[in-house]
Amino acid sequence: MKTEIGDQVCIYDTTLRDGSQGEGINFSVADKIRIAEKLDAFGVHYIEGGWPGSNPKDVEFFAQARRRKWKSAQIAAFSMTRRKGLAVEKDDLMRQILEAETPVVTIVGKSWLLHITEVLRARPDENLAMIADTIRYLKDYGKTVVYDAEHAFDGYKDAPEYALATWRAAEKAGADCVCLCDTNGGCLPSEIRRITAVARGKLAVRLGIHTHNDCGLGVANALAGLAGGATQVQGTINGYGERTGNCNLTSVIPLVHFKMKKSGVPAESLPKLKELSQFVDEIANMRHDPRQPWVGQTAFAHKGGMHVHAIERVARSYEHIQPESVGNLRRVLVSDLAGRTNVLLKAKELGLDLRADTPELRSVTAKVKELEGQGFEYEAAEGSLALLIRKTMAHRELPFSVDSYHVSIRSNGGTSVCEATVKVRVDGKIAHTVADGDGPVNALDAALRSALGSFFPQLKKIALADYKVRIIDGVASTAAKTRVLIMSSDGEHEWGTVGVSENIVTASLQALVDSMEYALGLPK
Repeated sequence: MKTEIGDQVCIYDTTLRDGSQGEGINFSVADKIRIAEKLDAFGVHYIEGGWPGSNPKDVEFFAQARRRKWKSAQIAAFSMTRRKGLAVEKDDLMRQILEAETPVVTIVGKSWLLHITEVLRARPDENLAMIADTIRYLKDYGKTVVYDAEHAFDGYKDAPEYALATWRAAEKAGADCVCLCDTNGGCLPSEIRRITAVARGKLAVRLGIHTHNDCGLGVANALAGLAGGATQVQGTINGYGERTGNCNLTSVIPLVHFKMKKSGVPAESLPKLKELSQFVDEIANMRHDPRQPWVGQTAFAHKGGMHVHAIERVARSYEHIQPESVGNLRRVLVSDLAGRTNVLLKAKELGLDLRADTPELRSVTAKVKELEGQGFEYEAAEGSLALLIRKTMAHRELPFSVDSYHVSIRSNGGTSVCEATVKVRVDGKIAHTVADGDGPVNALDAALRSALGSFFPQLKKIALADYKVRIIDGVASTAAKTRVLIMSSDGEHEWGTVGVSENIVTASLQALVDSMEYALGLPK
């Protein structure tokens, strides 16, 4: 008699264990607790905290985790089956996983004869006993047991009857879920679906699916597993994991809800998906991938004029889902590919009163295309774009001008100090200042803000948040044009400005001047 699972898909998060094995990922105990709390609030069903036998950090995580009340998730500890030739009750691995005191334990065991005979160097019948002994032992302690069938698909393809025997051994011993793992990440979705369907036909226990992304199919294979009868998905936030990573839950979670029409995390959590993705990246000190499906900055960004014209009329003509449903935003990009609709929608987004019948619309569009051809790029420099539109519409000049500047490097006690001199003009009045900095741009920024500060006090709180340089034409070598993108902030707002020149200091000054002018238009 098979268990009736229904349309509920359990989300099993292993960011803190499998995800932490990814290159460049290193969580402290405090990091792991914060991420677990965020996942719990989001509504995932299981949070795998680590392997208590592998390192002191995981032991401490479980010690802290058991002192907390969890809203929706159950905390799981991970380990392996008892070792060969050792009675289960005498194996330290069992003692360590029980000391974690988690309601759920996940045990990994072998499905592939290659691993059993060549890596583990055990007899096939002993491997079956190791699986059964371990699960029965943990069930006697009242644990919910998830059995991870390592290399399940490769094992089945090599020796189907034996792989099935290992899964049956787990079920018979009392496992609450048998999770089929594509450990090497080398299977195709058609294989995953077929073999999962075979397991579904042979086993009554709940099935899970655990996939890796080595062929770029981690998410596709997880969905194939669900189509074959699995009802639990294991994965990580943002796809962290060994090699090329694990199945990405920030894609699986919305796919389950919006595309498969199944129940996963609570529906009210989905608009917080992008926030969750960025939070985990921030804690992991990883740069957020702007091209992530669903949650990336460019996931709902439109650049081609034909596309933008269409979404203005019917958004779903070029968007498969409303961006807000996963906490994202629609972005209209303005570039040399832009049409007037791009400029109109971008102006509206920036709060500018530019309309289809505004005489200057054609001029703005032409100017954008001209400057983009020279190397300017406005996708992340919305401050410079806003200024371009305002100047064209109002036919006005800068509220200030830079008459001259000079940047030099001098030696001071064996160290180099950058010095910048700036001469500015405001309503016929001149200010001439000098400032030091850690580099030429830092010095130039300090001198410019100092010179303008007496005329515009609000500029004193402006600070550089980021500075990026891109060589536009590498063929020209040291004479190539340089594009400088500056992000600035006043503590409440953040904006980008751009400058382009063969001289990196001149390009930087252009971006700095735009940044100061844009700041003057912000609410005081």
